[in-house]
Amino acid sequence: MSLLGLDVGTTGCKAMVFNLEGRILGQGYQEYPLHYPQPGWAELDSEQVWGGVCNAIRAATAQAGKADPVRALAVSTQGEAVTPLDRAGRPLANTIVTFDSRTIPQSQWWEQAMGKEALFAISGQPLHPMYTINKIMWWRENAPELYAATWKFLCYGDLTSHRLGAEPVMDYSMACRTMAFDLNRKEWSRKILDLAEVDESCLPGVAPAGTVIGQVSEQMARELGLPAGVAVVTGGHDQPCGALGAGIIEPGVAMDATGTVECITPAFDHPVLTPQMLEYNYPCYCHVAPGMYVALAFNFTGGSLLRWYRDVLGKQERDEAEVSGLDVYDVMIGLAANGPASVFVLPHFTVTGTPWMDSRAKGAMLGLTLATSKGDIIKGLLDGITYEMRLNLDYLGAAGVRINKLRAIGGGAKSPTWLQLKANIFNRPVYALSVSEAACLGAALLAGWAVGEYRDLDQAVAATVQVTDTYAPQPQEVARYEESYQLYRQIYPTLRDLVHRM
Repeated sequence: MSLLGLDVGTTGCKAMVFNLEGRILGQGYQEYPLHYPQPGWAELDSEQVWGGVCNAIRAATAQAGKADPVRALAVSTQGEAVTPLDRAGRPLANTIVTFDSRTIPQSQWWEQAMGKEALFAISGQPLHPMYTINKIMWWRENAPELYAATWKFLCYGDLTSHRLGAEPVMDYSMACRTMAFDLNRKEWSRKILDLAEVDESCLPGVAPAGTVIGQVSEQMARELGLPAGVAVVTGGHDQPCGALGAGIIEPGVAMDATGTVECITPAFDHPVLTPQMLEYNYPCYCHVAPGMYVALAFNFTGGSLLRWYRDVLGKQERDEAEVSGLDVYDVMIGLAANGPASVFVLPHFTVTGTPWMDSRAKGAMLGLTLATSKGDIIKGLLDGITYEMRLNLDYLGAAGVRINKLRAIGGGAKSPTWLQLKANIFNRPVYALSVSEAACLGAALLAGWAVGEYRDLDQAVAATVQVTDTYAPQPQEVARYEESYQLYRQIYPTLRDLVHRM
């Protein structure tokens, strides 16, 4: 038997069929567009997303063939994005996605009505416009007829499962991302819903990740190339699903995912709701692994900083990559100067992410001279991204979340140079993994555990996730980077007021 893991993201969906040892048997990917109907608004058409999901599943099942039929599936999904459905299951409006800014007034209202400390104590989420409950409130206040006609407000995990044939049920990790879930009681918060004037009946049911909630319908199975009777299982938010797929199921270990955004996701065995977690904007919410919790530390610019260099300054490197057949990022990193960079880069080219969450921040390069080379700039980019995440490790530790080692996934995990740099700047061992798509794998492991293919998630991880390389801190280099890191820590506080005026 095989397992299907879906990852429904903001701009595309991945589907992967795995055998029980974690080997990929088939995979598919389909992109879909974001829509920007007004300044500050960002939406998805859920019908386009559903079409992308179906195409990705068809491609994956066709490639996998019928020799090892799929027994169960689960969905890893983007957070916060929500769609209103009528009683026939038809969408009444486009999905409002995470970074849509129309809900700023609702977020400001919560500050006055309840206070960020009380909200954090219940939900584990630092107050922010992105959360699902704010989007539902926006519809109630600005589109009352739509709100009245809505049967359910569903996020993409429960929406996908429902369209496949199961009941609309949300796992605890995704429920936490609505900011309407009681982290300690593991149920919808009556206090938050009453203040929001949102009826609980408009929300899906909740269940732990790894719960069987139905089967793929006969019609959908025929359309998607699936066998009859495939179990539909609750998956979870993409970051905890990715953490499971990277084997992050014990305290003190974190996933470091380097993609467009760089995100560190640690696991711990009890809720950490300290004042520092709130001050530094770190959420605390349910892991998809039972009895565990996660936090998120992230830099929105992340690996996209290298893409910016590639597109704006890297024509020579692009040409060399085309001639040599090498990946352009390998060419770029190969040019990077040795040791701590002489150029300091503040990687706030979008907004900051944690711990600052400063939407008015700007990026900066410091230390430029006429002798500065491309290699100095590239090394400054790598160092700056990594210093920013070291800063988050320090702030997480101060808030009560200790991280002793990291497991790397994503595009950045393909570079031994970058992984060794991380080990030296973080002063912690960094491990490269055999896993390719951790979120899809994590969802598939939940599906396999739910139907009894694995005794527990410990066995599932042991069977599928292997460390391929270990990058240990090099004491002499650690000392050199520590000196530069202490300078880096002063850059944002020094420039903040200036860039705000800019």
